[in-house]
Amino acid sequence: MKKATIYTGSGDTGTTSLIGNTRVRKNHPRVEAYGTIDELNAHLGMLCAVLDNNDTKVFIEYVENSLITLCSYLATEKECKCAIGTEEIARIENAIDMLEAALPPMHEFLLPGDNEVAARANVCRTVCRRAERAMVALQENCPIEHCAMVFINRLSDYLFLLQRSLMQGTEKKWQKSCR
Repeated sequence: MKKATIYTGSGDTGTTSLIGNTRVRKNHPRVEAYGTIDELNAHLGMLCAVLDNNDTKVFIEYVENSLITLCSYLATEKECKCAIGTEEIARIENAIDMLEAALPPMHEFLLPGDNEVAARANVCRTVCRRAERAMVALQENCPIEHCAMVFINRLSDYLFLLQRSLMQGTEKKWQKSCR
């Protein structure tokens, strides 16, 4: 029996296979979109490694699973139905509502971070925004279901509020130094 190996050599020339075996360049907008979501998932794992709140960890694990679902949808060139739908969006919106209700209103821009866990949440937010931009770029030539776009947009909102929550009231406000 031949041992399975991670390397095949088929990507050595700068191409990769989408689901369905269509080969594309590794810088194809589709690969950029699902690759950025994969990067976001890695950062979410790093965030979970330093989180104390088990409920938040459970929710982020749910998000990580949803992001893998989104990656597989984006990695499929043939038209298919995205498994991310209104239920997943509602779950993120509920989490947003809970975080927002516990936070004071915000009237200024905030500086990122203040502690490691909040800083990691902020990195997740910025990578999520980049993933959204990659999905918008892909959407110029390939249709993407509306729910997939809404999901990634709501996720960045959640991550922003999570960062604020993790700062535990020590938010640093932007000092308007430029005019």
